[in-house]
Amino acid sequence: MSEHDDAIAVVGLAGRFPGAPDVAALWRNLLDGVDSVHDHTDDELRALGVGEAAIADPALVRGHGRLDGVSLSRAGFDAEFFGVPDAELATMDPQQRLFVEQCWVALADAAVDPAGFDGVVGVFAGASVNRSYLYRLAAAEPGADPERFLAPGWSADYLPAQAAYRLGLTGPAVAVQTACSSSLVAVCLAAQGLLDFRCDVALAGGVSVTEPRFRRSELISPDRRCRAFDASTAGSGYGSGVAVVALKRLPDALADGDQVYAVLRGWAVNNDGAARAGFAAPGLDGQAAVVAEALAGAELSASDIGLVETHGSGTLVGDAIELAALRQALAQFGGIDAGSDGSTSFNGIVLGAVKTNLGNLDAAAGVTGLVKAVLAVRHGTIPANLHFERPNPELDLTGLQIPVKPVEFGPGVRRAGVSSFGLGGTNAHVIVAEPPARPARPEPSGVHRLVLSARSTEALLAMAAGLRRHLSISGARLDDVAFTLAGRPAFDVRAVVEAETIDAATAALAPLYSVEPERVPPAAVAHGSPGGKTG
Repeated sequence: MSEHDDAIAVVGLAGRFPGAPDVAALWRNLLDGVDSVHDHTDDELRALGVGEAAIADPALVRGHGRLDGVSLSRAGFDAEFFGVPDAELATMDPQQRLFVEQCWVALADAAVDPAGFDGVVGVFAGASVNRSYLYRLAAAEPGADPERFLAPGWSADYLPAQAAYRLGLTGPAVAVQTACSSSLVAVCLAAQGLLDFRCDVALAGGVSVTEPRFRRSELISPDRRCRAFDASTAGSGYGSGVAVVALKRLPDALADGDQVYAVLRGWAVNNDGAARAGFAAPGLDGQAAVVAEALAGAELSASDIGLVETHGSGTLVGDAIELAALRQALAQFGGIDAGSDGSTSFNGIVLGAVKTNLGNLDAAAGVTGLVKAVLAVRHGTIPANLHFERPNPELDLTGLQIPVKPVEFGPGVRRAGVSSFGLGGTNAHVIVAEPPARPARPEPSGVHRLVLSARSTEALLAMAAGLRRHLSISGARLDDVAFTLAGRPAFDVRAVVEAETIDAATAALAPLYSVEPERVPPAAVAHGSPGGKTG
């Protein structure tokens, strides 16, 4: 049996994050060390429906990892495209709208058209509590039937089923509700579903839409900034976000010539059980066990791991237990090399914590950490953790590096572990590795046609801007990009960019960057029936 036979390929990435409209923008922000937590003004809080008493409360935490232009409104959602009637749209949880959109993006990134795909697509996902109902509609409709909260447009139970229905996916549609670990547990279930041949492509992810209505507590820092592993750590802060990964059995992905961002080599899910101080407290033995099980499944040693993208809650107890559990698990596989304290010859493990950039994205937190780890092993660079100034003296950081600036992976195959621990004790850990080397191919030559297709000129402009971001940082080959774009569904509004190099393609996209459709040169965009020639 080849080591590839039970590995899972990540063939598509999608998401929207605080300060980043897509995965490419997220990666750029992480590399640049951008703090994407927003501090709301009084007027912004009022616009969100926060009452005057709450605004005046000094315990209100104003910082929030928000999604620009989303909040709880329906603006920007193409209901006609996804077949959502107006009556359903009026009461549809914004989390469901965002998740359906990003499932579509992930499939497009993987060049999978559900209507023409010769296989079964499954979807596994989790969502946060529906705060649209709690904060808005329930208050606006006193006396409304409480059963309405359980309707398909509201309840998190129906999140993957909405995606399956709107996109025509016939594989398993499984809702996962394990609090902050929901989306990484969903990834584990999706990977196992692929190995069990329950589906041929699996979408996995999570979504959370919330607002700054939280009061300070031991879990929530006063300014909503997460200072994981720092001496001044005082909790984290919540934020909104959505992320979806498209997965495929690695042998199938290689045979089909798919792009492979990274490979999932091992995964595990467990629960802490009763061995902890309370229901909401983390359990050391449970966390250690889930890391050890994932490593054993991947048949790797501790020295094979260069990065651990941590849960990184930013609480004194949570950080201490997580690091103790990590050491306990890795001790079974050779332990952590003492390293050389952050020098270029460092041989230990780098600790990542994306919550320091974005806040805690709750049900989307685990998959967001996975996206970061996938991009890190793909590009060979580990972004910095923010807000780290002085190590917590209570933590044993021997052989562990907290990066305060981007650092490079050491020599050899790049691998990372990703942890996510849910309140209530459900833990998940995934081992990510760079994809296997493929036979060398000649560099792309000649003119390549990049075909963009959308339902409207506005959507095509947004697609062009997203493609430019992707080309600028992805390191992709132009022929591969052209191949992927050609495999996507054809819609009424299309454009073709012809170029010989990435730089030339980026320049050729320039006429489509305008946010004013009437300024786009007529020759740049063509309208017609799907499948027709583009201009």
